[in-house]
Amino acid sequence: MGKAAAIVLSALLVFGAVPESGAKPVLEQVGEFVVPEANQGVGADEKHFYAVDNQSIGKYDKKTGKLVKKWQGGKKGPILHLDSALLMDGKLYCAHSNYPEWPMTSSLEIFDAGTMEHVGTHSFGIQWGSLTWVDWHEGHWWMTFANYDRLLGPNRTPYGHKANTVMVKFTRDFRPVESWTLPKAILDKFADMSNSGGSWGPDGFLYLTGHDPAELYRMRLPKAASVLELVDVMPMNIRGQGIAWDRSQPGVIYGIIRATAKEKAAGGEHKVTVFKLGDKP
Repeated sequence: MGKAAAIVLSALLVFGAVPESGAKPVLEQVGEFVVPEANQGVGADEKHFYAVDNQSIGKYDKKTGKLVKKWQGGKKGPILHLDSALLMDGKLYCAHSNYPEWPMTSSLEIFDAGTMEHVGTHSFGIQWGSLTWVDWHEGHWWMTFANYDRLLGPNRTPYGHKANTVMVKFTRDFRPVESWTLPKAILDKFADMSNSGGSWGPDGFLYLTGHDPAELYRMRLPKAASVLELVDVMPMNIRGQGIAWDRSQPGVIYGIIRATAKEKAAGGEHKVTVFKLGDKP
């Protein structure tokens, strides 16, 4: 990241930015960091961002992009496939599943954000699908359990069928309250994959991402029935995967760019990208 971009990012981290109500939002990229662990998702708190890979999490300084601490799981588990991350009250909450194993199981894995030690877990067992993201909003947990059309498992059948992807609202003690499915217009964009990231924005909308598209989907809860409503599709320099609004700086959102095999062979690496939310002129 260049000096000018770093200055812009530092200013943004101090003042934040939220678009005016009713205006069409746009995303302006203000930062980019090369981060080896940025393969599945990202989270952020006041001073750090946390890049998530299947079995590792890197804690990085927001201003310099330097690694501060790292958690590394064992190759044989029990933690197998971490996804998106949520930072809250000094804890790092990570969505976890046994993807691509069958039957699908899911859990919420909890880390101390200071020490990066694993400190807790909550298992959902076999229920809704593969947990891909978690957020805390208006006194409740919000999580999406993804299902896929990709052919996996011993019989090479669809891994749950992506139309069964469901977002569930939970109480603080993880009792399910309500759930919603995704509209066909969004599911079609996911090809044979599913919803990978989600985070409630400072404007009151829910923002979702797919597994690969360089897009952010602004959503809202429906006034009736069970299907989330698509409000807007916003271009974003990511490749799907996990996203996270920075609650310490309203209007700042983090995403990742997962390097392809071809890019890796040419020396490319995963990246964390940073954006601010503003108004369209």
